[in-house]
Amino acid sequence: MDMTAYFFVFAIPAVIFAGISKGGFGSGAAFASSSFLAIILEPGFALALMLPLLMLVDLASLKPYWGRWNLRDSALLLVGGLPGVMLGTLLYRAVNADAMRVMIGVISVGFVVWQMSTNLRKNLVDRPPMPEWAGALAGVVAGFTSFVSHAGGPPAAVYMLGRRMSKTEYQASTVLVFGVLNSAKLIPYGFLGLFTLETLQLDLILAPFALIGAWIGVNLHHKMPEKAFFALTYVLLTCTGVKLIWDGLT
Repeated sequence: MDMTAYFFVFAIPAVIFAGISKGGFGSGAAFASSSFLAIILEPGFALALMLPLLMLVDLASLKPYWGRWNLRDSALLLVGGLPGVMLGTLLYRAVNADAMRVMIGVISVGFVVWQMSTNLRKNLVDRPPMPEWAGALAGVVAGFTSFVSHAGGPPAAVYMLGRRMSKTEYQASTVLVFGVLNSAKLIPYGFLGLFTLETLQLDLILAPFALIGAWIGVNLHHKMPEKAFFALTYVLLTCTGVKLIWDGLT
């Protein structure tokens, strides 16, 4: 198998998975695609490759969820999220490729641990709603982790779950928040030289698969049990995260 075929064996399922996750199940697990691709690609290349595709999925998901978001809580996340993106821009050059692999790996495994902590998730729902100031704080973390690893979903999810949103309200809010944050990352990524002619060419090839994933995700939003989808996500993220941590440390 040549390297081109090897790349697409990884990339096509990863991009479809990202589309399904963002289109129907929140943005939390979509960053698994970047983690997956970072196994075979330099992390910065993987991030640059995925950003236009994530933006395409954001755009495709806007219409089905238009107006169904919680505008106030989404705005609070963005108040912190945009400065978080700026912080990621300032610190990105200080982190080398191996450190990026470890960072993405730790975030991946940490996300699984958080999702598997049912008591924590239950407490977030059962306790009084989180104060609004927590939205701005969660937004800073989401903006930063989104910039360095496309992993802004988990910190944003903690706040939104704590605000007792419905399933569709939560999904629509993630579409809105990360549609804005991903767009905000476009110029800094270009300024840092992450985009290349090769990443853009590959994006054109992979774009149809991103749209297919988004279409599947939107249609499965009310049909597929979340547990079945996320069970696969947890296995994938755990294996990928451990592999990235190992590669980064060794």
